[in-house]
Order: sequence, then C-alpha cells, then structure tokens
Amino acid sequence: MIFSLKKSTIIFCMGLLLSINFACAQQKNNISINQIKVETYLDSIKVKLMKKWPNNKSVNLVFHGHSVPTGYTTKGVVDRLSAYPFRTLKKVNDYYPYSVVNTITTSIGGEQSEQGAKRFKEEVLSYRPDVLFIDYALNDRGIGLERAKIAWEQMIVEALEYGTKVILLTPTPDLREDISSEETKLAKHSAQIRALAKKYNVGLIDSYVLFKKLAEKQPLVGYMSQNNHINQKGHQFVADVIFEYFK
Repeated sequence: MIFSLKKSTIIFCMGLLLSINFACAQQKNNISINQIKVETYLDSIKVKLMKKWPNNKSVNLVFHGHSVPTGYTTKGVVDRLSAYPFRTLKKVNDYYPYSVVNTITTSIGGEQSEQGAKRFKEEVLSYRPDVLFIDYALNDRGIGLERAKIAWEQMIVEALEYGTKVILLTPTPDLREDISSEETKLAKHSAQIRALAKKYNVGLIDSYVLFKKLAEKQPLVGYMSQNNHINQKGHQFVADVIFEYFK
C-alpha cells in the first residue's frame, strides 16, 4: 500500500512537472516569435551599418507622418533634434560608430495619411529609404478607419515594391482620450495598424500599447508637452523602442 501510494505520488509529480515545462515552453516560444521579428527584421540593414570606410555606404532612415515625428511640442514650437527620429539617429550612430546614417523626415504637421500617400512616390521614395517609418494615426481620426487603411496600404505596398524595410507606428497618446479603453478612436486605429503589420509582414512599433502599460504605473502627463504631443521624455521612450530593431 505504501509503495503504491509513493508510486502514484511520483507519477502525479512527474505529470505536473511535464505540464509546467510544456506551459513554460509555450510561453517561451511565443516570446521568441515576437523577439525574432525585432531581432532579425533589419538584419540586412545592420550588415550595412557595421561596414567600415571605404566599404560603408549611407543608410537612410525616413520618417513619414504628422507633427509628432516632425518635432512639434506646444504653441507651434518645433524641437527637431529632440524628436524621436533624431534621437533614433543618435542611438544608431553610437551603436554603429563606423556607419553613415541619415535621418530624413518627410512628415508634415497637421497632415493625415491620405495626404501623405498622395506625395509618397515623389517626396518619400525619392530619398531612397532603407528603412521607412510611418506614423499618422493621431491625425487619421479625422478621416476614419476605412480611408486610413487604404492610404496606409498604398504606402506600404509602394515601399515594399521599392525594396524598403517598413516599420509602422501605432499612435502616441492624446490625453483627451482614455488610453485604458478599447473603444476610443486611437485604440481602433492602433488595432488596424497592428493588423496591417501582420498582413504585410513588416515591423511594428506599438507605441500605443507601451504608453498604455506606462499609464498603469504613472500619469502620462509627464511625457506630454501638450494633449496630443509628446515631450522630450516621450520622444526618448519611442526612440528606445525603435532602437531595439537595430541591436
């Protein structure tokens, strides 16, 4: 009886350990799938960034969108060098000291994605982007999900056909919307952008969900220069996430 009890206990414990290991393996696998995308999507770009003179060539990072990547703060004041495109440049150049990296902003304050799509070939692809970042969701609330989707898809397809690596950005916060809600316009545009990234197998910087998690710990007002513009601290937060693709 004692032997039988011990045997059944051993079997139970082994089964429990196996189930725990399986669950951990599944969790690890899910994490690794997400990490693989970030760690490998720009591999071809990282090879270029590691080359030394005279074999190195210019690498163009083009940021297309509205006032946030342009560097608008509050009351019309523009702080270009503190915006996330140039903070990204600093981080990439420091990490790859032999590289010749250009940050180019084709963003325009107040613009939405339909307007950005109209000038895409002439004013964006003309800069020969190695990596293209698209950030329009804050202003796309004015044109709605359907029209925004058409414009985003046009730009994604044209960039991919050109041979550019594409990274989409969900919006940074607007303090006039409840970031904890899934029913706001920004939440719905964020969901659409995630779906587009998955559909076209391109990169994604999910700024919205990252700021949403941040809001659970501290007020977002400390990251904002006005209701819909992030401040230097907010821009650094975004740049740090973008840089994960280059490490």
